[in-house]
Amino acid sequence: MATLQSLAFSPALSHTSHHPRSLLGIASRIVHQSAGSSFNGQRLCLSRSRFSTNIKNQKMSRLCIMMVQPKIQFIQGTDEQTIPDVKLTKSRDGTNGMAIFRFDQPSVFDSSGEVGDITGFYMIDEEGVLTSVDVNAKFVNGKPAGIEAKYIMRTPRDWDRFMRFMERYANSNGLQFVKS
Repeated sequence: MATLQSLAFSPALSHTSHHPRSLLGIASRIVHQSAGSSFNGQRLCLSRSRFSTNIKNQKMSRLCIMMVQPKIQFIQGTDEQTIPDVKLTKSRDGTNGMAIFRFDQPSVFDSSGEVGDITGFYMIDEEGVLTSVDVNAKFVNGKPAGIEAKYIMRTPRDWDRFMRFMERYANSNGLQFVKS
């Protein structure tokens, strides 16, 4: 039930579609797959029939919530397999900040010729998609060696949303925070 609550009260993003529902008097939301991302998570289905007042006259319905594994993409639909080194900066007043992602030998270079060009930096989780176009490639002796992507957070809300993504991404990839 904790997953349902974290999804139910997450802030809406422009890339995510939400539809309000009522379940035991608590507003809940169904999170749909964001456009342009392939789903490879788990489906959680809850029966609503036991919460109904008149079970005989209502068909058994199910409430389904898509739980997306957090992932990073440079080409929409192609997950990046390389784990980045991430550095965070935050202003003294806490109103804005920046995350710098450094990927050494990212897997996108292996498939970019077959799949397409790098179109941006996409961080995808069950709340939606965080996007940046500030992506730079590093070349050594004419061959691609790394990628640096920057994600800028201009409000405390952006910072909180980014930290929720990073917590999910770290948990799914076995990462930890190291203070410098």
